[in-house]
Amino acid sequence: MSLPPSSTPPVPSATVRLNKRMSELGLCSRREADDWIERGWVRVDGRPATMGQQVSPQARITVERQARDQQAERVTILLHKPVGYVSGQAEDGHPPAVTLVQGRSHWRGDASRRRFQPAQLRGLAPAGRLDIDSVGLLVLTQDGRVARQLIGEDSDVEKEYLVRVAYGDIREQVQAAVPAPALARLRHGLSLDGHALKPAQVEWQNPEQLRFVLKEGRKRQIRRMCEQVGLQVVGLKRIRIGRVVLGHLPVGQWRYLGPDEGF
Repeated sequence: MSLPPSSTPPVPSATVRLNKRMSELGLCSRREADDWIERGWVRVDGRPATMGQQVSPQARITVERQARDQQAERVTILLHKPVGYVSGQAEDGHPPAVTLVQGRSHWRGDASRRRFQPAQLRGLAPAGRLDIDSVGLLVLTQDGRVARQLIGEDSDVEKEYLVRVAYGDIREQVQAAVPAPALARLRHGLSLDGHALKPAQVEWQNPEQLRFVLKEGRKRQIRRMCEQVGLQVVGLKRIRIGRVVLGHLPVGQWRYLGPDEGF
């Protein structure tokens, strides 16, 4: 006598909040998703979405054209940050870098056709930090997708730096004085704040300057890494984030991320 087929119901797929799923799919940030849902611009399997809705990985999520049009208006700005400016909120009397984003400091060499408008400052925030004593490429964006790509938990976008160093009282021909194991430790083996750092690319650019390529950005990371091997950072400049380079952008000036560019 044969047994009847099992009638055990299938285990349902795990669900997540709709705004989180939209962020995971790269459609927008969670905050942006909530705004779109509230405006009625999002549908799940053809039905209007609701705030806080749970969805399965198989759910078909679509957004209205209004959402895409709004997103297209959001800007990402590349700034050559000078010394003396902080990346985020003003602190200790030092101004935030966003105050440099003005019509008069827009680089004339910008190849984009965008024109500066004060509305572009609304919600413009740094996607990553650059220390007050450091210079170079800083990204400011209104686009949650860009922010998630650069500073999200799973971000692995490379950041490249040129770092001038001293070793004790030695400020010239530093390379000859630094023991080889110190460079090896910079590449892999250091920890900060109780967490092991990801492997880094570190090599001599010239006898006084190192080139770092990192895939993370802890607070004052390069300076603290150097301190652990007896090096002092004399100057630090970020020259690349992902596929976007600082190039010839002058100090204190900015340009738009072009439509054909991406990190």
